[in-house]
Amino acid sequence: MMRSMFSGVSGLKAHQAKMDVIGNNVANVNTLGFKAGRVTFQEIFNQTLRGAGAPDAATARGGTNPMQIGLGIAVGSIDNQMTGGSPQRTDNPTDLSISGDGFFIVKGSIADTFKFTRAGNFGLDKLGNLVSGDGMNVYGWTKYDTLGDGTVKFDTEAEITPINLYSDVTNGNKKIIAAKATSYAEFSGNLNSALPILADPDDSDPQFTVPFTIYDSLGNAHELMVNFKKTDDLTDIPVKLPDGTDGTEPGTEWTYTISDKAGNSVLTDAGKVNFNSKGKLVLGDNDAPEQRIMEFDPGQNSGTGKINITLDFKKLTQYAGDNSVKPSNIDGYTTGNLVTFNIGSDGMLTGVYSNGQQQPLGLIALAGFDNPAGLQKVGGNLFIPTTNSGDFTKGVPAGSQGVGTLSPGTLEMSNVDLSREFTDMIVTQRGFQANSRIITTSDEMLQELVNLKR
Repeated sequence: MMRSMFSGVSGLKAHQAKMDVIGNNVANVNTLGFKAGRVTFQEIFNQTLRGAGAPDAATARGGTNPMQIGLGIAVGSIDNQMTGGSPQRTDNPTDLSISGDGFFIVKGSIADTFKFTRAGNFGLDKLGNLVSGDGMNVYGWTKYDTLGDGTVKFDTEAEITPINLYSDVTNGNKKIIAAKATSYAEFSGNLNSALPILADPDDSDPQFTVPFTIYDSLGNAHELMVNFKKTDDLTDIPVKLPDGTDGTEPGTEWTYTISDKAGNSVLTDAGKVNFNSKGKLVLGDNDAPEQRIMEFDPGQNSGTGKINITLDFKKLTQYAGDNSVKPSNIDGYTTGNLVTFNIGSDGMLTGVYSNGQQQPLGLIALAGFDNPAGLQKVGGNLFIPTTNSGDFTKGVPAGSQGVGTLSPGTLEMSNVDLSREFTDMIVTQRGFQANSRIITTSDEMLQELVNLKR
């Protein structure tokens, strides 16, 4: 009878532990990135009253099974359920959730150790650090290279560092993007074929003027104008005849000059573009008259030197119609201030500046573990590695090496399933109640035993 009472006591303790876990799950039903716990039971020691007996064929005696009385129940495990929670849309640009496996990497200070979280409720402090809700720095990479096709590649083999949107050792001040001098200016559109040829093009005003703006290396803007004049009828435009031989055809010559706002010439000599009888630009040989390099001097008071700009007229046409030439592609820009930023699904933070330019500000790193359920909770929605989770060796980019991608503007909610928790609560309550009945029944039996002697 004492064994049954102690078994009942162990049952009460085990079911109480399970109820504690259920209570914690329900309490954290709205906790960001919370992972629900699950309790499993196992029996404990058994007292063997009689061991098993082997059958004896000689005596025709059968075998017997062991006779054992169990001594109760114990908590077998309390597991972290690492399934993903549902994303909740917030539209906050610094809120992030992970679609798949992986953890954000955070650290409280230089002396702290790395900790890991699924809660992506991040923000910026006054210094521009990307921080968690309780002020821990979010880690990633800031060193990158711009490839030939304009794409950006971060050095993800480098050591991870705190992400700061305003400045870092690699890039310096990121609140301002430096100016870029203009090196290329492309013009496209139509020159009106119906305009008359100027009798004296050297003394005549331009028939059509196209304003455009360039920038020197310090970001100073300079307003220039392309001045077009129709200057000659041509009779010897080279052409390939139907029989494959070389021939000529009529065409038209236009002359252009470049001047500043004051009307001063910028080009050393006038340029020319020729069109054939079909209104198409006649491309030149190695001298490439449809494309030339202009050396521009910003002046002594600009604080910068001369710059070379490639002028490209390959997209001009000459048809009967209005003049429509305009600058279609001019590089270079003035300095710009950081206005806003966005975060991509790959974890890249991109700054948007007042001059319309964009610049990478950092790349968020994620951590993956061989056994995420082996991580240890340390409060504050944080985990640390254990000997059974696998070690943290390095950060990895989102969407690579087994970790998921990021969903900006969303937060991962708790993975607690209330319907399951309430069902487990009922089962646990009944289990606790049944074990309490074992104790009271055993007590009544002991009372009857005591009452034999009165």
